[in-house]
Amino acid sequence: QVRLAESGGGSVQAGGSLTLSCTIDPDTFKSPCLGWFRQAPGQEREGVAGIYLGGDRIYYRESVKGRFSISQDDAKSTLYLQMNSLKPDDTAEYYCASDKGGGFCFNLNPAALDKWGQGTLVTVSS
Repeated sequence: QVRLAESGGGSVQAGGSLTLSCTIDPDTFKSPCLGWFRQAPGQEREGVAGIYLGGDRIYYRESVKGRFSISQDDAKSTLYLQMNSLKPDDTAEYYCASDKGGGFCFNLNPAALDKWGQGTLVTVSS
């Protein structure tokens, strides 16, 4: 069975923090690239962060560098996204995803992704 399930979204004020979690089925978790993308209303999907080969390399889009941190727990088959110093522009539906080809981790292009979850909403107020 293929399963990716996000949780941890919510509403916070600017400057606040939030941690997103994503439980992933074992087979999908073995993908060389795991990551997160987001989509705001009326906007295109945009890659947020990627983790390659279990943490050998980590990539972030420029706008979240220094504020977001991606990590994984192999024992729990879970992917995380720690978000600090949140801004209103971070407001979006966040999705965890996998890429068997590994390309997403290098270009953060959602078109490279194979599977993703249902999403979890993050709302940041000013």
